[in-house]
This record gives sequence, structure tokens and C-alpha cells, in this order.
Amino acid sequence: MGQKINPLGFRLGTTQSHHCLWFAQPKNYSGDLQEDEKIRDCIKNYVQKHMRVSSGFEGIARIGIQKRIDLIQVIIHIGFPNFLIEGRARGIEELQINVQKKLNSVNRRLNIAITRVAKPYGQPTILAEYIALQLKNRVSFRKAMKKAIELTEQADTKGIQVQISGRINGKEIARVEWIREGRVPLQTIRAKIDYCSYAVRTIYGVLGIKIWIFLDEE
Repeated sequence: MGQKINPLGFRLGTTQSHHCLWFAQPKNYSGDLQEDEKIRDCIKNYVQKHMRVSSGFEGIARIGIQKRIDLIQVIIHIGFPNFLIEGRARGIEELQINVQKKLNSVNRRLNIAITRVAKPYGQPTILAEYIALQLKNRVSFRKAMKKAIELTEQADTKGIQVQISGRINGKEIARVEWIREGRVPLQTIRAKIDYCSYAVRTIYGVLGIKIWIFLDEE
């Protein structure tokens, strides 16, 4: 039978590189991994707390972390940076202090940089968030999926597949619905594919959204 594998992990070392770069001794590895998770959670919580109510949208594509002995460098790839920075000049400094408190590491500096993503709707995480927002507002799932595909076409990608599973439209029996546009060659390692899975809480229960985007072939 077909074995499902995470498309990013499958392509590590060919078309995909790690989002975190650091080296740790085996006994410190788990601690460092939890530290990464703390940094990510802290940033996401901060953005959720301070984003504009009207948008309801985080817009974070991914968070990259690089660690050295005396420095933790965090790079936030964000689709709509004005959500985070607008109206608050000290937004990043405030975020930096928050994360530093959470980590309570005295001997390491923390540096947070924000990079803008050129085509935000070519990023699966941002698309998944968009679909989640539509589903929370009781928009029909097919409409939300089709709209998401239209948005990716503007970001000139070669193909996209969207899958939603769970109690769709509040039905008693959970099911899986998917839609594909263009090519999504999951078995070709040369193909650069971006992927994300996202859980959205609706009033009926949790729905899972998975998005595969075929960017280009090397």
C-alpha cells in the first residue's frame, strides 16, 4: 500500500533545507528542541494577541531559527508585515523581550528579524490560514478551496492540492474532501513541493487542512 510521508522531510538535502540550524550534544538535544518550540509558540501568541481584529490573520509563512553559542537568530518569514509592525514602532523590540523572558537564557542574545515573503499566497501556511478563516465564518468548504486555488494561481505556481478532513459542514460522519489543480508530483524528489498541515477549530470539532504546492522542478 502507499506509504504517506511528509513531503518536506522526504526532500531534505535535495530541494529542501532545514528551517532550524544548530548543533547540540545528544544529551542537550531534546532541551534545544523544546526551546525552538517555545520560541515559535511565543511568536505566534504575540502575533495573535496584537494583530488587527478585522484581519484575523497571522500571515506567518515560517519561522527560521539559527543558534550559535552566544546568539539565537530568529527569522520570521511573514506575508503581510504591516499586520505586525503597523502602528507600533517598538513591535519587534517588545516581541524580543517577550521571547527572551520565556527562554530565560542569560548568556545568549536573541535577535529577531522580519523578512517579507514576495508572494504570500504561494505559501501553504498562509493559504491554510485563509481557508481556516473562511470555514470559521461558515463559508462552504468547496467555495473556500476554490478561492484558495485562485489565489495561488496569481502566485504562478505549477500545481496545488488542498485536502480538508473532519466533520465538514457539521455532518455527523467525518469525511475527507480534496481538490487538485495542475501537477503535484509527490513521488518526484527533484520537484520542489511546499507542504503544510493545519488544524482549525470549528464549532463542530477540529478540521484538518493539508496543502501541497508544486513550485518548480530542478
